[in-house]
Amino acid sequence: MKYRKLRDIEVSAIGIGCMGFSHGYGAIPAEEESIRLMHKAYDLGCTLFDTAEAYGPFTNETLVGKAVKPFRDKIILTTKFVPVFQPGQEIPEGKLSKKGVTNALNDSLKRLGTDYIDIYYEHRVPLDSNVEEVAEWMGEFIKEGKIRAWGQSQSTPEQIKKAHSVTPLSAIQSEYSMMERMFEKDVIPLCKELNIGFVAFSPMASGFLSGKYNKDTQYKGDDVRRVITRFAPENVEKNQPLLDLLNEVADKKGITPAQISLAWMLKKYSHVVPIPGMRKDERVIENLGAADLELTDEEFRDIEKELDKITIYGNRTDEDIHKLGTVKAIDYKGNILTESSSKGLK
Repeated sequence: MKYRKLRDIEVSAIGIGCMGFSHGYGAIPAEEESIRLMHKAYDLGCTLFDTAEAYGPFTNETLVGKAVKPFRDKIILTTKFVPVFQPGQEIPEGKLSKKGVTNALNDSLKRLGTDYIDIYYEHRVPLDSNVEEVAEWMGEFIKEGKIRAWGQSQSTPEQIKKAHSVTPLSAIQSEYSMMERMFEKDVIPLCKELNIGFVAFSPMASGFLSGKYNKDTQYKGDDVRRVITRFAPENVEKNQPLLDLLNEVADKKGITPAQISLAWMLKKYSHVVPIPGMRKDERVIENLGAADLELTDEEFRDIEKELDKITIYGNRTDEDIHKLGTVKAIDYKGNILTESSSKGLK
């Protein structure tokens, strides 16, 4: 395993996103199996474990806390709070208040069974929120020893700059993959400039880049691919050129398309750390193994050249995932989107 820095915190070059152990991708493994797989990831060198209060909600933090207990002091454990109430969190001051966030942090610490969190993220940042105020709270939590560092998720360059000027950010966690490259324009370069790590969630586009799905694949129940438009049959067909490119390069190197997609990301940016989900032994081995694979400069240039020619159809939005009925999305002001949009999809 190779390692990278999220500001001054060293992590494995590839981490593990733990959401899928509790919800989001259909049937979940038994608790014992999920814990075994997280232990396997650790044994293979993974030291970055990511969860959030909204995953479940709450159940994923409890699961991850139980899984990492034997090696808690040897890993980087990250979690997130959302700026809207989760069940039982309601207080007059509002969730995005000092009391609301303090309560959320204390509850996460209890569920995770730890007395500190390595990186504590704001899980979506409303455009009209006071990011400097949140940054002040995070600075206080750091002084109290409750967190080592903090970050934001899906934030804008302006939000990053304002927050960072108050309490330096260690990481930005946002979607990034060959299918979603919008942050290449400004956020990823800004993170490099400010010495902030960039943690890429959904680095294989919810599994699309693995090449293991086709237009006839059916998704049921609590599976976000039911509502992510890139998995619509017509878009799967339109996006075939991207899979063709991955398969061509993978065949030449004797590795998998998933490993190519991760190796490309690691080659392109030294401060980017992907956190794919992994719910099978072969996926743990495959994904973490990509950290030791390197693309040559020529291979990388060829991939970039071909990517620039490819148009991507469909995307992954919070609004669409809200329609699933098992995950709440917020609008830019931090309000929960109306439930009417999820009728018929629960």
